[in-house]
Amino acid sequence: MTPAQLSEALRAALVHAVDDGTFALDPAAIPATVHLERPRQREHGDWATNVAMQLAKKAGTNPRAFAEELARRLGETPGVASVEVAGPGFLNIRLDAAAAGELARSIVEQGVEYGRGEALAGVRLNLEFVSANPTGPLHIGGVRWAAVGDSLARVLEAAGADVTREYYFNDHGAQIDRFARSLVARALGEPAPEDGYGGSYITDIAEQVVADALAAGEPDPRTLPREDATEAFRARGVDLMFAEIKQSLHDFGVDFDVYFHEDTLHESGAVERAVERLRQGGHVFEQDGAVWLRTTDFGDDKDRVVIKSDGEGAYISGDIAYYLDKRERGFDRVIIMLGADHHGYIGRMMAVCAAFGDTPHVNLEILIGQLVNLVKDGKPVRMAKRAGTVLTIEDLVDVVGVDAARYSLARSSADSTIDLDLDLLASAKNENPVYYVQYAHARTVNVGRNAADAGVRKEDGFDASLLDHESEAVLLGQLAELPRVVNQAADLREPHRVARYLEELAGAYHKWYDQRRVTPWGDEEVSDVHRTRLWLNDATRQVLANGLGLLGVSAPERM
Repeated sequence: MTPAQLSEALRAALVHAVDDGTFALDPAAIPATVHLERPRQREHGDWATNVAMQLAKKAGTNPRAFAEELARRLGETPGVASVEVAGPGFLNIRLDAAAAGELARSIVEQGVEYGRGEALAGVRLNLEFVSANPTGPLHIGGVRWAAVGDSLARVLEAAGADVTREYYFNDHGAQIDRFARSLVARALGEPAPEDGYGGSYITDIAEQVVADALAAGEPDPRTLPREDATEAFRARGVDLMFAEIKQSLHDFGVDFDVYFHEDTLHESGAVERAVERLRQGGHVFEQDGAVWLRTTDFGDDKDRVVIKSDGEGAYISGDIAYYLDKRERGFDRVIIMLGADHHGYIGRMMAVCAAFGDTPHVNLEILIGQLVNLVKDGKPVRMAKRAGTVLTIEDLVDVVGVDAARYSLARSSADSTIDLDLDLLASAKNENPVYYVQYAHARTVNVGRNAADAGVRKEDGFDASLLDHESEAVLLGQLAELPRVVNQAADLREPHRVARYLEELAGAYHKWYDQRRVTPWGDEEVSDVHRTRLWLNDATRQVLANGLGLLGVSAPERM
């Protein structure tokens, strides 16, 4: 019996009790899905629910009496071994071995679909993440968002959402001007501008701009008048830098559906259209020659200048137009992932959301990520080989590999600062979480190979009642949790919950492996015991692979 089947059995018991008049409850109050959770203490059963405590008051009775009647009815369900009422009205449910064990076959038969659901079916969602300025290699903060953002997109899709991954290409504004002037200075052998960019990558790009121009039969950009040279280095340099960022992300397993150029908002008149719409809503006023948005009407700490007195758009102008553009493209929800220095951005953008008639924190969500500290040989890593004081995506991957980098960055809550021990992440130790989980998957594959060599075939038999050992009950309980974990991770926007779940599952599997054999021992004949355990082994393999896939991490067959 799967958790979904047990939830449906509980709902059916509630419906019957309402239909026969036992519960004086409005049928509409019965939840579509009765929530179940694993008890913290194994001796309390396989599953628990507080549904009686949620509905008793509405039914005009006390929770414990409600729970006792529901327990009596549920106890008559085939596959339910016992139902106990605990405390003020909790139901602790224990399944018989056969019912619990059926989950193994169900998982294998569902394959890659196991764990996926439809909680967000029909929701069109735009997820914007990374969006680093194209003025340098992707640094470690952006790498964290690449891992977390792509994992979140996969989790949201697993929950049924239609997700568009979007990269906001910041190719408008002062940072691009500084980048272009830095390239020109380097090409001419001059010191970098005081507010410019350093790092050997500037030399690499400047040299490539010159080489490309000469190869195309164009004038050497170093010989052009300063203004023309700056424009030449800007146009080609930004393209080269962004191509490198895109390639780095692709090599990291992260690709985007849309690369949106900020410049288009200003060139297409999108900013003016957005301001006019806000003006029609009565949310815009003029003062001191500038155009302001009354964001204080929507909880912001001060009103914001949208168009400066010189006619140029303020920084927020592009953000206003960009949000409206996303909504007009048909997205129901917009999620933006930003770095630790963007907390002040939340209030003003939620005000913008409300000014357009949308619901803050529903139509628009902003997630803030914290910093990443790297440690090697017990000391902080402060320097990188390519970018001066900035450590890049390539630096991290060179040391620990893509899988370890992605997993380690995605396994902690994004709103907490993390310390990554590079030596640990590069090691083949159980203390290394990605190794621990991947090794569990490789072990399941090896068990399958050994079983095949011994003549153990799943197709020849399955008897769920034979999965009656405590370690099997624990492992089955962990396997049953994946759909709940995926839904919770999607709902809370916390993909790290998948990683922590996988580590618990790997631990349960390793303990089971130590206590139960899939292949016959000595002269022992192959029996349904071995075949049924192989189903459980392969179910674990499937769940580990599905979970790792949600994090964009490979599921190796050998280690």
